[in-house]
Amino acid sequence: MFLSANSGKSSEALHSCGVKNHHTRTGSRNSCTIDDFFSDSYVSAMAYTFLNRKFRYSYSNVALKLIIVNVIVFMLTMAVPRAYAYLAMVPQYIIYRSWYWQVFTYMFVHADFSHILFNMLGLFMFGMPVERRIGSREFLLFYLLTGTLSGIFSLVSYLATGTNVILVGASGAIYAVLFAFAVFYPYARIFVFGILPIRAPLLIGIYTAIEVFNQVFGSTRGVAHLTHLAGFGFSYLYFILRLKINPLDEWRRYR
Repeated sequence: MFLSANSGKSSEALHSCGVKNHHTRTGSRNSCTIDDFFSDSYVSAMAYTFLNRKFRYSYSNVALKLIIVNVIVFMLTMAVPRAYAYLAMVPQYIIYRSWYWQVFTYMFVHADFSHILFNMLGLFMFGMPVERRIGSREFLLFYLLTGTLSGIFSLVSYLATGTNVILVGASGAIYAVLFAFAVFYPYARIFVFGILPIRAPLLIGIYTAIEVFNQVFGSTRGVAHLTHLAGFGFSYLYFILRLKINPLDEWRRYR
């Protein structure tokens, strides 16, 4: 599904702001202010514990660097088929060969050009504004952690059901990034197929329903629906446990 994001501003402004001015009960608030790089709830509620100690804010365009890494790995696996089996998630290899790194490396491996194209478009469109909001180090931790946990969750489910598949792709992490975008920019409109504008939080609900339906009824085989749902789920937990932000509260506040 082709997606594009729009906030009523230029694409450059989307990267730094992402949403239109919105109103709260206390009056008008401009989401482009410097202070809004960190949401009020992120700054005020962040407790200095090991679990949620915040990083000093910095921006180094990690999203673009992740795209470059994905492209390099894609070219490597296309040129060296052995590397595909080594880096993709193969449950039997993890169990019998102890290739545990695959729960991490699978998210940098893609099956074909269209697979990596749409995943990297998603990372470009939604990852960059999220990274600008929380900073590069926080974004890198968020991306890698949600992607890895989605891989582990998928592995456990495959082993529990006796499913023997090969899992590849950044979709778990990309879905987590899309979820984060919807939390930080609840007024942003995402254009499905480039023509149908849908508010970001609503799109999360639609995607969740579609993925649950496809997972239950076995539609669109070959797509890791459970991994996509895990991306949403672990992103939600990341906001609750580390960022001390309740996504549902954010969406209610700006609905």
